[in-house]
Amino acid sequence: MDAADIALLILRLWLATVIIAHGINHLRALDGTASWFASIGFRRARIQARLSAVGEIAIGVGLALGLLTAFAAAGLIATMVIAFWSIHRFAGFFVFARPDEGYEYVATLSVAALVVAVIGPGQVSVDHALGLADRLDSGIGAAMAIAGVAAAAVQLALFWRRPRPEAGADPDGHDDTSGACSHQS
Repeated sequence: MDAADIALLILRLWLATVIIAHGINHLRALDGTASWFASIGFRRARIQARLSAVGEIAIGVGLALGLLTAFAAAGLIATMVIAFWSIHRFAGFFVFARPDEGYEYVATLSVAALVVAVIGPGQVSVDHALGLADRLDSGIGAAMAIAGVAAAAVQLALFWRRPRPEAGADPDGHDDTSGACSHQS
């Protein structure tokens, strides 16, 4: 084990912590999460909220353990692409720019997941212990990252439509009068 393996472990554990926390938060406040999903344009919002919560927890466990790491990283990329497209892109780059958050956060998580997918989990992982890390080279990791983006596109095409602006909302459909973050995670 070298410094790169330790760095990958730290990166995987941090990504896992962030996404598991989001999943638990979504699960604990499932009704609120479902309402929020509906408000940002998701059809079948309760199912979407539940799948999001369980998916985020599963992605985090995979990243933490280094188990099927390229798949877990692809799942994180897909989740962040969905978050970017459905809400964060409307606010611009900076998280603090608008009440509903810019996309620097979701982009950073996506790039970090891409790095893990392409480089692999490192020696401190279940994938390495099972001999899977050697079989899943950087080409497979890159392909999984692309698959994550494709999965997000399918999810968005099937279940998301940009909501119509409400009274008091700006042209992008976000309420600028509240000053509060509308993101429920």
